[in-house]
Amino acid sequence: MYGSANDGARAARAARTARGVRSARTACARTRALAGSALAGVLLLAGCSSSSGGPDDGDTQPGPTVRQRPKSVTPYWVDPKSNAARQARTYADDGKSAQAAQLKKIAAQPVAEWIDAKDPRGHTARVTEAAADAGREALLVLYNVPHRDCGQYSKGGAQDAAAYRDWLDGVAKGIGERSATVIVEPDALAHTVSGDCASPRLRKERLQLLDAAVTKLKELPRTKVYLDAGNPDWVRDPGALVEPLNRSGIAEADGFALNVSNFQTTASNIAYGKRLSSMVGGKHFVVDTSRNGNGPLESDAEESWCNPPGRALGEAPTTRTGHEVVDAFLWVKRPGESDGECRGGPKAGAWWPSYALELTRNTET
Repeated sequence: MYGSANDGARAARAARTARGVRSARTACARTRALAGSALAGVLLLAGCSSSSGGPDDGDTQPGPTVRQRPKSVTPYWVDPKSNAARQARTYADDGKSAQAAQLKKIAAQPVAEWIDAKDPRGHTARVTEAAADAGREALLVLYNVPHRDCGQYSKGGAQDAAAYRDWLDGVAKGIGERSATVIVEPDALAHTVSGDCASPRLRKERLQLLDAAVTKLKELPRTKVYLDAGNPDWVRDPGALVEPLNRSGIAEADGFALNVSNFQTTASNIAYGKRLSSMVGGKHFVVDTSRNGNGPLESDAEESWCNPPGRALGEAPTTRTGHEVVDAFLWVKRPGESDGECRGGPKAGAWWPSYALELTRNTET
């Protein structure tokens, strides 16, 4: 009896999926006919695709079909098998069309890939190959420095400096000659300034490893590198970042990154970034806008950065920022993934569908 019920449910779901595929194909065909008009933009959220899929991880149900965004707007790869895409498919298969539509706000955008600590070469190669096959550029994050996050929610990282250098070699080999933009070690530099992980020995080692990362990655022919520099509400005096940025290789890097995994407004990041840029030779910068649509949580709580309620998606990823020194607005933090085990959230980096839905529902689009 239980098996028969399951068989019936599977059959019903398959029928819904088949109807959805036929409907989607019809809608995409109609929409492509409008390709020369302003209405062609609805292709993005209609789920129409003209590109190949992402890395082959054995999943034959990657989620709603998504297309790559125009290179002139953002050159970065949209992963058709992202957590958001898979969740949207699950909602659609379960008849939850409203939730599926909300999740497409995330699934349709390029988000950064945080490189696996255990398989750096394989993971990086799969992502960069998929991006290249789609005619796009990979957006990657290195997050494996020893003593990562100073033992907080995202603690971990390489066992020691030697292990980190070996891991870094794997990343570089995985990228090779393919196009990539790399954000280097969120929080690592700011932690050496703010007092966390700032002991003289650890600080010296960490800055040397950041410099090694920049040097290694800039040896690659088509890789851009941005050193993470925290956010305007963390190290409030940008001048305090100058010396550690210089020691970390900012002169060789393409620039620095701000607001990774945080919620500070785009305007405050741009103002802060321009001040810092003027202190480090006019270096350009990028801003993580993934969850800053409503700005930071107005609270005195120590963990106002950790899964704060009421937040929203920010500006969509683009290289059209309107500011000469701002190279891009990026979604570096993956919207819908937890900041850590606070406010009912799962472990840091784990997919959290209800939080993803809250972000999308709070976003005016």
